[in-house]
Formats: sequence, structure tokens, C-alpha cells
Amino acid sequence: MALLEVRDLHTRIKLKRGAVRAVDGVSFSVEAGETVGLVGESGCGKTLTALSIMRLLPAGGSSPRGSVLLDGRDLLRLDEDEMAGVRGNDIGMIFQDPMTALNPTMTVGRQISEAVRIHRGAGKRAARERAVEVLRQVGMPSPEQRAADYPHQLSGGMRQRAMIAMALAAEPRLLIADEPTTALDPTVRRQILELIDGLRERLGMAVVLVAHDLGVIAGHADRVNVMYAGRIVESARTARLYAGPRHPYTEALFDALPDRAAEGGTRLYSIPGQPPDPADPPAACRFAARCRYAQEDCRTQDPPYRTDEETGDRYACFHPVGTTQRTGAEPAAGTGIAAAGREPAPVQLGDVLLEVTDLVKDYPVTKGLLRRRVGTVSAVAGVSFSLRAGETLGLVGETGCGKTTLARLIVGLEASTSGTIRVAGEDLAALTPRARRRRRRDVQLMFQDTHAAMDPRMRTRAVVREPLDIQRIGDRAFREARIRELFEQVGLPVSALERYPHEFSGGQRQRVGLARALAPAPRLIVADEPVSALDASIQSQVLSVMKDVRSEFGLSYLFISHDLSAVRHLADRIAVMYLGKLVELGPAEAVRARPVHPYTRALVDAVPVADPAVERGRIVTGAGGEPPSALDPPSGCRFRTRCPAAREICARQEPPLARHGPDGHQAACHFPLVPLSAEEVDTRRR
Repeated sequence: MALLEVRDLHTRIKLKRGAVRAVDGVSFSVEAGETVGLVGESGCGKTLTALSIMRLLPAGGSSPRGSVLLDGRDLLRLDEDEMAGVRGNDIGMIFQDPMTALNPTMTVGRQISEAVRIHRGAGKRAARERAVEVLRQVGMPSPEQRAADYPHQLSGGMRQRAMIAMALAAEPRLLIADEPTTALDPTVRRQILELIDGLRERLGMAVVLVAHDLGVIAGHADRVNVMYAGRIVESARTARLYAGPRHPYTEALFDALPDRAAEGGTRLYSIPGQPPDPADPPAACRFAARCRYAQEDCRTQDPPYRTDEETGDRYACFHPVGTTQRTGAEPAAGTGIAAAGREPAPVQLGDVLLEVTDLVKDYPVTKGLLRRRVGTVSAVAGVSFSLRAGETLGLVGETGCGKTTLARLIVGLEASTSGTIRVAGEDLAALTPRARRRRRRDVQLMFQDTHAAMDPRMRTRAVVREPLDIQRIGDRAFREARIRELFEQVGLPVSALERYPHEFSGGQRQRVGLARALAPAPRLIVADEPVSALDASIQSQVLSVMKDVRSEFGLSYLFISHDLSAVRHLADRIAVMYLGKLVELGPAEAVRARPVHPYTRALVDAVPVADPAVERGRIVTGAGGEPPSALDPPSGCRFRTRCPAAREICARQEPPLARHGPDGHQAACHFPLVPLSAEEVDTRRR
């Protein structure tokens, strides 16, 4: 018997505009020791399926109908006290948004300890030790110190790791992981997923893995359920699904992967249109309006589930992919905001728009009632680069390397310790407050945590219009037309302007954040992890919109991301940061194909690939262990404590950025993976 068996699950969410059929007849099972993946676009019902199993529905959620059997015990029939004993003990959950899931008034260690004390009956000291232990297991730097911190004192990636530690503290029999690695960089993401796999094997724990990253699912799920509009449209063993999907929606998800566009030299494919309104879904096939192969029967009838007699795989489609049943059905032409085709012509780059020189940001560390200074956190340490009009510079690196701090310095949310930031030749620090406010219109920020960046009391119309109001751009009619245009550009219905931020899924909130950043027509957008929370199809839409806007208006981007595939697709150049330092800078394709710095090599190797055979057979080497603390960075090369090629000179001397080819490729390493250019060798000899 399966450990978890979900049968015909239905969940309704009551809103002012009507009842939303968020989960509409979902059935699947999970065996002990098995990982089952749930994939699909934002808003398709993945998270609400997970919340329905836990009976943790948001306001307006009705009691789920159907059955959820855990070891034969129906969780939907338990009273609240009985269900409280199941949550955290028998079933652990990793929530998608750790900032809202963690209690802001309690330290991280206390929150984890609380779960251990309640469900395991441990004493205060033992629970505290267990909290530090699981924080160490999930790769938290300085776990003893982090256990004493509050959630707001941690970076986005650190908060995610704290959330994972809390879910694993009581070693549950079933773990529901709702986008557990969304905010994490590739190296830490791989560590976390391997940790979950190890616990699954050691404890016989079952895992429901909710993810939009098809590479994550490829390497860690035994079976996959593909969800669309509240239903499972395809279910199969992982290897078979990736080798040959049967449902057109599944095929479209694979086609939307950035790596596919990069390898083929084509425009990034986006699924046309939007998912149907969950309050009023069509009676026929719910994917028909967006399907490349839809025919008349798809628009008039609801396809039943079909089961492959040989494999047991199930799918709901009249004209499945890879069969003669769809003969004559051809892709619809001219549909979507980013129909397939060749990439647009390269943007003609202009003069230098942004110039950062020797930028330093140190944070004082104080102690005691008198706030005595006891140390300094070196967040950004002598960073220099330039960005031309119309250019996109991708900035990558692990959590805590200084990417977000650098972004906040550039947009003026933080003051630098030293160094200069020039926008269009003007030193921002030398401007008057009034002139600085005017210049801020030219530089906008897309925040990493969109939930925290939006006022929950404001409707989305006011959120997007706010930059226009502050900068006094246009009259009321112009502003209304502008925000409607922006919503169409980012793939959201105009009707969504009346919603509050909490009524959107994580991916939809990211698109609202993009619309807000575009509102005052800036010259430079500093995008801090703008697609990290998006599934492949929505990610492709956002990247395509960003690329189109850049092409049309000569817009520049500083594109911060841990997703090297997305960076490779959008960026002209890539800069790699480690512990406050730039360690590599060069053309995007060169950095991805032939990295020079060992740290960059480790990041490239850790990127998941949407191929189960490749992903499960990979051996990743490079950045081992935990990153050192920015409070006490290593001498010389800051990466030396984790570098397999480190030598004595690495501890004594900091390597300068040196050229490694005629294309401007630079790296700071004493033992680079690619030889120095002849010009740099001559320079060093002199």
C-alpha cells in the first residue's frame, strides 16, 4: 500500500468574483522511499494541492473534498487537534515563501527548536543542539551564529535553508517540498536536494517535490505529475516523460527551456496566451486555447484520461504527442507574445551608461549596550565594471556573495563605504538630493522578494502606478493607460489590477514587479533574481519581454541571477562574484562554455540539466564545503579555502583580474583553467 494516496481531490477558494476551482479532481500516490514530482506553471494548483494535503488552506479556502490517505488514515476526516499532531511530525513541509512562513519575532534557532520540543518531547538544550545540527546539514554558514538571528537578518537563500531545516527537524515520514530550492544558487541547490535524497534513503521517507525547474525534477524524482489548470494532465516515470512527453503542454514546457533556444539559435519559445480563469474554466480541454495541435474536438469535449497499456503512464489528450492521432494538426501561427523564430538583431550598444569604480561596502558589527564595534562585514570589496547603453550584464554567484548589496548600492538604497557609481557620467554621491531623485527615475530595481516589496494593503493598480505618481509622470488618464499596457506586456490580465498582492501566485507577483520597474521608462533596470521563482514557461515570457523592451528602447540591464541558463540567454557579458569580489568577467557564451576561474567552473557544473540520464550521472566537483564568513574573509584569494587547485601563493597574494583572450575575458586566479593571453604574460613579466 502507498504511504500517501490522494484520490479525486477538490479544493475551492472563495473570492469576491466567485469560487475558484484551484484543485479539480487530482489523484496520485507516493510510495515509501519514493519521490514524486509536481510540475506546471504558476497558478496551476501545485501549491494548493500541497496545502490541501496539509489542510493549511488560505482564507476563503473550503474543506477539501475527496480523500488523502496517509498509511490508510484519511487526513480529511481528522479533527484539528489530530491534524496538528500530523503536521511537522508525520508530514513536514518546506514552504515556497520563507519570509512569510517564518515568525519574524522569533530567532531561527528557537523556531526550529520549537518543532523538535513539540513533536519529539526534547528538552530545551537538546532541541537547541538539534536546531544547530540541521542548520549545518542544509549548508547554513556559521550555523551557531545564524541560529541566534531573526529571519530579517538573513539573505533570501539563508531564509530558505532555515525553512528546510525546520521541515526536516523531526524527520517526518512524508516531506512536501514546495519549490524548496527556488531562492538558492546552483551549488547550494544541489547540496539541498542531495540532502533530501539522503534522508529519503536513510529514513524511507516519501517526498512530494513541487518544482518549476525541470532539471531539478529530472535528477531527483522517480515519477512526475504534470499539472495544468487544477488538474493532472500527464503522469509518467521520469525517464519516459523526459524521453517522449505525450501531452502537448508537457512538450511546450520543455520547448520553453532557455538552453534549447541557446543551442538552436532560435527565439525563446513561450506558450501563447494564459491559463484559463480558475473561477470559470472551459468545459472542454483546458489547454486547447494555447495548444499548437488543437482541433475541433479539443474545443468542444473534455478529453478523458488514457492509460498506456505497456507502461501504465496516463495522459488526458485527444491528439497526444508522438502518435498518428494528431496527424494534420499543425502549430497555430502567429500566436503568443514570443512565438518561435530567429532571435532579433543584436542591439547597437551606446556609450557607457553605468560605471562602477572600486566600490566598497562594509557593515560594522557591534556588541553590547554601548554598541561597541567588534568587527566588519566585507559585503562588497573593490568591485569595478562598466555597462553600456543597450547592454545586459549578468551577475552570478552564490547566496551571500554580495550581489544584492551591489544592486542596492547602485539604485541608491544603500550608501557605499568608498568608491564611485556614475550614471550617464554623473557621480550619484555628488548630486543634490533633488537631482538624485530625478536620476533615480533612470535606474529602477526589481526586488528579489516581491511579496515583501509590495504593500499588502494596496491593490495591484496602485502598486504599479506608484512610481508614476511619485515621479509625476503624465496625467491620470496617461497613468491608467500605461499600467494597462504594462500588464499586457508582462502577460497578466487587466482584470488582475483589482487584486491584492497576496492573491497572486509567486510567479505572477514577479511579473507585477517587472511591470512596476518598467513603469517610469528607465534607462537601466537592476533586476535582482527576477525569474528565480518562475516556472519555465512564465520565465520564457518574462525573459522575452525584457529582451523586447531592451531592443525597442535601448534599455540596459544588470541582471542578477543564480540561473546560468537564464543569464546566458539574456546577457551579453557575465560577471561572477564570490565573497564580495569579482572573480571573472567576460562574454556570456565564453564564460559558460570555457570558464577560467575554478569557482565559475563549479557554478557551471552545478546547473541542473533537463535530462535524467545526464543529471543522475553527473559528478560535481569544485566548490566544496561552506563559504567562509564575510566577517573574517580568507587572506589572498578568498576562494582558496574551497578551491581544489589552491597553493601557498593563494594565501599570500590576492590575484588581480587578468585577461585570458582577445574578447575581454578576465579572471582573478593564480592557477586559471585557461592560460593567460600572450599580452598578459608580457605584462606580468615586465
